[in-house]
Amino acid sequence: MFKDYVLSRHSVTQLQVHLIFTTKYRRRVMTPEVLESVLATLRIAAADLGCTLLEAEGEADHVHLLVSYPPKVSISEMVINIGTK
Repeated sequence: MFKDYVLSRHSVTQLQVHLIFTTKYRRRVMTPEVLESVLATLRIAAADLGCTLLEAEGEADHVHLLVSYPPKVSISEMVINIGTK
């Protein structure tokens, strides 16, 4: 029943956030090869924080991420750490 939830001693959580990262001035600079490299880097950055990248898609000017994260990580901390890798 709680297989997708994070169980701790006094709480049960399932935290997810939809993040969108765009290129500066929405310039269309990401080729498919660059996009795959960016997504691989974002997966590593999320894993370093203890987060899981559930879905990741992108186009030439932006990337969509669906991230599952533990309660100890704040959204601002996640965005800063993932976005600066």
